[in-house]
Amino acid sequence: MRHLLILLLGSLLSFQTQAATLKIATLAPDGTLWMKLMREGAKEVKKATNGRVKIRFYPGGVMGNDKSVLRKIRVGQLQGGALTGGGLIPICQACQLYSLPFIFYSYAEVDYVRQRMDPRLNRSLADKGFIGFGISEGGFAYLMSNHPVTQVKQLKEQKVWVPECDQVSRTAFESLAISPIPLPLTDVLTGLQTGLINTVATSPTAAIALQWHTQVKYLTDMPLLYLYGMLVIQKRAFQRLSKQDQITVRGIMENTFHKINEQSRQDNINAQKALQSQGIQFTHPSPTDITQWRTIIDQAVNQMGEKGVYPSKMLAELRQHLKKLRGSVNQ
Repeated sequence: MRHLLILLLGSLLSFQTQAATLKIATLAPDGTLWMKLMREGAKEVKKATNGRVKIRFYPGGVMGNDKSVLRKIRVGQLQGGALTGGGLIPICQACQLYSLPFIFYSYAEVDYVRQRMDPRLNRSLADKGFIGFGISEGGFAYLMSNHPVTQVKQLKEQKVWVPECDQVSRTAFESLAISPIPLPLTDVLTGLQTGLINTVATSPTAAIALQWHTQVKYLTDMPLLYLYGMLVIQKRAFQRLSKQDQITVRGIMENTFHKINEQSRQDNINAQKALQSQGIQFTHPSPTDITQWRTIIDQAVNQMGEKGVYPSKMLAELRQHLKKLRGSVNQ
């Protein structure tokens, strides 16, 4: 009898150490595609693990910005986050490479590079103590303003927003002789409404979801940078799950982010059309102007690499992939 009790107690303790509720925060508003599909993934995880693993989401920035979420992960209040590439800079500098200004010219280039480098980013995350469950694009960010902007000199006359703590974006704007105004994501709409800022860089879907499109009149039809997010969970918390549950959670959430990634692109295409139908005017820089934008920003990116802002060797690899693709296209 005593032996049976010991076995039962041991089994109970084992179950308790393997069962977990993974608390994950994100800035993504509730009701968006991201949250809809992530909640579906969480339900699938709960069912597939017989309730041993539950995922609880905190959307809409209720846990603070990306910086606050990372701090709460470190102290154990959260186990993970669905964060922007830039938001992951404090733990993994490589995670910002895809979002460097003007690094990509088209979605074809994005697809080509990501196929070859996504695994590298996941390994970089793992080296820093986090498990990555995939990358989901947010689309290309475009300049949106109350005044037409096709030239650098026109942008200098605007009050430009930059995400707080985003060193790369701030440096890029400063290289254009612009002093951007840093604000948390949650304050941007108010900033537009009060006139504190009048120019933002964001994707069409984000502009609509966050209602920023109601405060701008023009969109500069030139991809500025590639936006994306990553679902990350602290490795230490994830490894408390049983091996089988780890495999199950990874498979389901990676598949979820693959779905989000595919749908996000189509949503951005549709959102661009929606912005035009609502009266936002699309302006088009000339080839000469585009070259000027890219040349200035490229110099700033190189300088940041020399200062160790991001891993320059991985950027060199990324550029090599792009050089090969662009060379084959131009042949």
